[in-house]
Amino acid sequence: AGDAERAIKLHNDKMYVNLKNWATELAEYTEKREGERKSFESSKVPVTVLTGFLGSGKTTLLNYILSEQKEKRYAVIENEFGAVGIDDQLVRNKFKDEEDIVEMNNGCICCTVRGDLIKTLKRIGKLIQGGKKFDGVIIETTGMADPAPVAQTFFADDEVAASFRIDGIITVVDCKWIIERLNEEKTGENEAVEQVAFADILLLNKTDLVDKERLEAVKNAIRGLNSEAKMIETKYSRVDLNRIINIGGFSLDRVLANDEEFVNFDAEHEHDNSVSSVGFTLDGELDMKRFNAFISKMMVKKGADLYRSKGVVAIEGMAKKFVFQAVHMLFGGEPTVMWKRGEKRTCRFVFIGKNLDAETIRKDAERCLTTSSSKALADEEYIFTGSGDGYKA
Repeated sequence: AGDAERAIKLHNDKMYVNLKNWATELAEYTEKREGERKSFESSKVPVTVLTGFLGSGKTTLLNYILSEQKEKRYAVIENEFGAVGIDDQLVRNKFKDEEDIVEMNNGCICCTVRGDLIKTLKRIGKLIQGGKKFDGVIIETTGMADPAPVAQTFFADDEVAASFRIDGIITVVDCKWIIERLNEEKTGENEAVEQVAFADILLLNKTDLVDKERLEAVKNAIRGLNSEAKMIETKYSRVDLNRIINIGGFSLDRVLANDEEFVNFDAEHEHDNSVSSVGFTLDGELDMKRFNAFISKMMVKKGADLYRSKGVVAIEGMAKKFVFQAVHMLFGGEPTVMWKRGEKRTCRFVFIGKNLDAETIRKDAERCLTTSSSKALADEEYIFTGSGDGYKA
């Protein structure tokens, strides 16, 4: 009996040693594979997605990033809701190489031009394979985009997934208007809700335009949709870039825990049919007084439904390009870069909102041209008065 017991004990001891060795080898193998995975992931080009509703301050943030990190090289993808682009004009002068910025117009990056996003990323990937180095890719979505389908792109296409990784979804929030946008009833998805819910970082922008009570209400509304994202208060989209760039903030596990449909790559994003973009380009220069009257009329007549207005125009007697931007009735504009010698003077306009009459808006704008003989649009009734950094109608 004693020999049998010793034999059993010896056998168990060997089994224990074998199991212990196997467990150690498994742990080492798992650690090695995880290290390889992390090394592979870190070798991919990080992608930062800037999203947020119309007029929240995305392009201002993008300009700030490019200005503050001049030693970095970013590929930038600009998406505009309408056929006429403005935002690329506001950032293009930051680039020495034209191929480093790509403009995608006339559709939303989350749906109608999503295929173009894949093609663009693959083109950037080929530049990298050819020896061009990028510190990252920055995608600025249109204010009408749902960021989820944009993020899906990096998992749905194998070639894209092999070269790029999402570093973070940064949602810029307009503290003055976000509560109204979140509560708005729409025929399709509420884009503002999707943008807040999917964010890794939430920049609470324009805090200088609201009081403490409003800011707290904004925070409470946002927490109800996304309690995990970090909130950062900002003015003029100024932020410590170490808090939003190369943060490794995107987590697929967290996304799947909150949205099992994320892996449904066939799901479609539906926009509110009443919202449209009116964009056009006019040749020539504008009479400043008529231009003021035209914009003022738009603010007064359509202010509540006019989500976003922006443009780059030529003003008679002004040597610099005049850039204007507006959110509802809050307007701002200033001369920016010089017109180049021999450059054709043109005026580009974009208006995004509900129930906009494209023909009327264009005709009213044409009456602002110095070559137009039309009477200005009720000049005596609609003239801007300066207020702070911008204008209010």
